Amino acid sequence: MKDLKRLGERRIIELIQSRLDPMPRTPIPFNDDVAAYEIAKGNLVVLKTDMLVGKTDVPKSMTLWQAARKAVVMNVSDFAAKGVQPISALVSLGLPESYDERDIEQIGEGLNAGARQYGAYIIGGDTGEASDLVIAIAMFGMAEKETLMLRNGAKPGDIVAVTGAFGKTSAGLRILIRKFEAADEIKEVLVNSVLMPNARLKEGLILCQTKSVTAAIDSSDGLAWSLHELARASGVGMSLEKLPIAVEAQRFASANKIDPATLALYGGEEYELVLTVKSEMWRKAETAVKRTGGSLLRIGEVTSGTSIVFEASGKMTEIPSKGYEHFKK
Repeated sequence: MKDLKRLGERRIIELIQSRLDPMPRTPIPFNDDVAAYEIAKGNLVVLKTDMLVGKTDVPKSMTLWQAARKAVVMNVSDFAAKGVQPISALVSLGLPESYDERDIEQIGEGLNAGARQYGAYIIGGDTGEASDLVIAIAMFGMAEKETLMLRNGAKPGDIVAVTGAFGKTSAGLRILIRKFEAADEIKEVLVNSVLMPNARLKEGLILCQTKSVTAAIDSSDGLAWSLHELARASGVGMSLEKLPIAVEAQRFASANKIDPATLALYGGEEYELVLTVKSEMWRKAETAVKRTGGSLLRIGEVTSGTSIVFEASGKMTEIPSKGYEHFKK
């Protein structure tokens, strides 16, 4: 096995981080969804960079417009998890020499569509030749330090919640890449979950205002991994009472003889928010999210242990820490 496949993305990050001088008094831990710099007492510049690469992130049926828009959504989703409004972004493009003028127009239009959908602007960047499409975005916003929703605040007794059902993207990727079949009435929903993802920015912003959230993360690496990340950062465990499986994913799983829980837990690229909420403020949080047109689904409770388990019909199943990871399949 090649070294990077053995290491995986997360070990690579650990190795690089271990060789960096930590910035004193950084307001956000290194491994959270975003980074920040305190420009005045309690006022932060919030930063995020994420990269889309053609080979790993763009199915053949995805247009360049959709790919460029997705690159923006990936970054906005991390801002949503912290409750921060993105303001602007810089874009670095690696472009294959085979692209033509219309291809470049599509990329520009997709970048603008993604940014304007969430109230942000593309304000500059860099362009260079590459062997594959690369869209690297650096996003900027402002926030008050006390209002940020970090990963490390969950406490026993908090409610575990998500902003939507899972499994559609995993099913959609199987349709697009592995040619799985799906009934016509659900195929478009599943495929569009891949081609036209959406960040839960409205939900993240309103939840931040309620001050009810104790920990939060974007679910782009999968529901199971996101739950474990919150648990690790907070030093807690979780007991799940239900799995938020999308109806369309359940139907797809049944038709293709796949475990629907696998689709929901380990798919990735869902861009939902995974949160823990103070139990006494649950109704306030739920009502606030409904006002945005979204939903907040209770799936379990934070425990004082260290494992994440799913309890159903008197049976307890431990959920392993698995999810999407670059370099590993």
